[in-house]
Amino acid sequence: MPAGGELAPEVLARRLRAGDPVSVLDVRDRPEFEAWHVDGRAVTARHVPHVKFIAAGARGDATEPLPDDLPEPIVVVCGRGKASAEVARDLADAGVDAVNLAGGMDAWAETYLAEPLVRDDDVTVIQYQRPSSGCLAHLVVADGPDGREAAVVDPLRAFADRYVADAAARDASLRYAVDTHVHADHVSGVRAVREATDGDAAVVLPAGATDRGLAFDASLLSDGDAFRVGDVDIRAIHAPGHTTELTCLRLRRPDREDADTLLTGDALFLRGVGRPDLEAGDDGARDLAATAYDTLHDRLLALPVDTRVAPGHFADLADARADDYVAPLARIADLEVCALDRAAFVDRIAGELPPRPANFERIVATNLGTESMDDEEAFEAELGPNNCAVE
Repeated sequence: MPAGGELAPEVLARRLRAGDPVSVLDVRDRPEFEAWHVDGRAVTARHVPHVKFIAAGARGDATEPLPDDLPEPIVVVCGRGKASAEVARDLADAGVDAVNLAGGMDAWAETYLAEPLVRDDDVTVIQYQRPSSGCLAHLVVADGPDGREAAVVDPLRAFADRYVADAAARDASLRYAVDTHVHADHVSGVRAVREATDGDAAVVLPAGATDRGLAFDASLLSDGDAFRVGDVDIRAIHAPGHTTELTCLRLRRPDREDADTLLTGDALFLRGVGRPDLEAGDDGARDLAATAYDTLHDRLLALPVDTRVAPGHFADLADARADDYVAPLARIADLEVCALDRAAFVDRIAGELPPRPANFERIVATNLGTESMDDEEAFEAELGPNNCAVE
């Protein structure tokens, strides 16, 4: 990429996923930067407002505001990619190896990668990755006696049409749109998928969502319930802790006892577990943390060690194992948090928690159907890190 040119957000995401070091210069106003910016273990991010570069250019030295500790090459970022394009061009003209993030943070939020987790002749599982927030969704496609069928798990409303198109591209009938729990960090796409399939896709939620005030029609999954997508059996495992209704989904194939995949939602991540305070608040966090301990040890870690865990979020782009976010249960069982006793576990995950996801109360209400947002409001409401994990 020539200096002064543009870097596509998909390319940036793949570089960060690979763990390649990236320097980011964010030229938005400080409150915007502090609320949300490109971040991660592989990122060196610095903030210098655009106005400082304008003033420096007027004085004849566009590089004057550039931090000394920001190694080249540098990716310059703003909200929509216009102010950052000016800065990147001026820096390049002054001899700095700098490129602009095309489309800015808006384009970063719209970036959605898809990678295969399972790709056999008769079964495909696609993992969708949203680099800006760490949200993961999964499309299960499988052959069956009545043709090829599909289900999407934890879909985002902003990408509802994408799931429908991807199922159609695989000659599959999209039969189910499933949420593992009532999400607090993004607007759910289950109803949008149903609309996009003209009602063919059934909306499926955990049965406990009714206790939280579910206000629209849905099929409900209780612990042990199952449904089939082609020849794949998808069975519900009630996994409370992050929320009371959270339910993991165990994908099993009758011909492959060694090929179980567990879609864990926010119950279990590659480096931690779900925070316990978004439903019950600070007062109820310790009780839900204790419940999460029971879920972890009595239900999830009791599964076969070669079960492949595919979570609903990742904490850092560089957490990827190759191109996806999945790991055998045996590897996750080695996490420090899994070795804690009950009291220490509760203290760890109900103690000092990160800031709650932006607009989480309104997002929860929208996902229950008690409030509504248009597409623009939804896009704005879910910008920023999800903050659903305790690592």
